[in-house]
Amino acid sequence: MNRYTELEIPGYEEVVRCDNPEVGFTAWIATHNSHRGPALGGCRVWRYESADSALTDVLRLSKGMTYKNALARLPLGGGKSVVHADLKKVDRVALFEEIGNFVESLDGRYITAEDVNSTLEDMVAVKRRTSHVATVGASGNPSPFTAYGVYCAIKASVRHTLKRERLDGLTVAIQGIGETGGRLAELLKKDHCRIIASDINQDHIDALARKLDFELARPDEIYSAACDIFAPCALGGILNSRTIPGLLCQIVAGSANNQLHTEEDGALLYRRGILYAPDYAANAGGVINISCEIGKAYDEKQAMQRTAAIGETLLEIYKLSDRQKRPTNLVANSLAEDLFGIDTRVF
Repeated sequence: MNRYTELEIPGYEEVVRCDNPEVGFTAWIATHNSHRGPALGGCRVWRYESADSALTDVLRLSKGMTYKNALARLPLGGGKSVVHADLKKVDRVALFEEIGNFVESLDGRYITAEDVNSTLEDMVAVKRRTSHVATVGASGNPSPFTAYGVYCAIKASVRHTLKRERLDGLTVAIQGIGETGGRLAELLKKDHCRIIASDINQDHIDALARKLDFELARPDEIYSAACDIFAPCALGGILNSRTIPGLLCQIVAGSANNQLHTEEDGALLYRRGILYAPDYAANAGGVINISCEIGKAYDEKQAMQRTAAIGETLLEIYKLSDRQKRPTNLVANSLAEDLFGIDTRVF
């Protein structure tokens, strides 16, 4: 039986904790801002160090979804769910059915979808308990669209900084070659890029090796790989005062959420002359795809066209950054805040 606790968190519209010791999980749903519409964000499953770590993650992720959905001009707010559980020790179907009950308890204020360690099959279980779940029977796996959006972001970044229309001959270092990073590597390889990649999961390495040739770097080596573009496609917080000084690239553009450890790290990249594609602008392809099924019949062609527009959004950010002499992350934040309409002084 799910037991719900409402949490009062300044700057967030709604944060709810769910405890279910019978199945063996604790989960949180956070709605950051719903001025543009119901909050959309995926369901992440992870073995967190503590409940505080999980809460911090859901707050960061839900706020990021507000900015992502607004900057993509979607009629959606920002939310997220995280589940603290060991998937090897729980009944997976029972867990996601109870997550469905959790989502249903919010009466449509939050819409969920797959995310890290949750799959389309898991969302089928969620949908048995709630209609407020995307991808099932419609847009499907969002990863191909996320990868394509990052690919479009890379092309726009190369056009702006390197003054090139083509990617052939460029070197891209990809951190994380799972569902999204692996698809990105395939797109870039078709454009005759040289790929350097790292991953902590040997299965991901083996899967990509069966599809294309690439150079493997140890996880601690990927930051200092000599490349034109560094693509973070794993977890967040990896661009910080320790890693940024060692980067040997001209562009950072990847699919990971919350890549900057702090906003000041965006300024550090800017001072180093490294063009940063703000993560929530570059990785919006997945939610753009999902938005094309909400309240209407899904249209894949429309989803591809809207995802391709990520490149134009980034070019707008880059031009404003040059004109205002401000880091790209701050420019993107200002654009998004104008679009979701809040007084940011309360945050």
